Amino acid sequence: MSINPINAVGALGGAAAIGPVGGLGSSAQVTPSTSSSGGGGFGGALVSAINSLQQSQDTASTQALALATGKTTDQATVVADVENAQLAMQLASQLTSKVVQSVQTIFQMQE
Repeated sequence: MSINPINAVGALGGAAAIGPVGGLGSSAQVTPSTSSSGGGGFGGALVSAINSLQQSQDTASTQALALATGKTTDQATVVADVENAQLAMQLASQLTSKVVQSVQTIFQMQE
């Protein structure tokens, strides 16, 4: 089963495109489009943060699988990687909630 790519959000001006998401173990990377004139800025920071989150999730998944299959016996490293991925996901979720709340406040102020 494949999932079609999602086009970049118009508000970002095409600064990022999200590629297709594969199954477990595959690493989907968000890449900035070449047509972006900003280079860095908010779009670049967003792409970097999403890629970092994806990398921590992939590392945790790989380490957990290695522990489950007996390829590694270092439980402390696996627990640390899984906890790091969990905290990164919680942070991303909280930031998303705050951004949505801020945008809603701005829209309410414009009424």
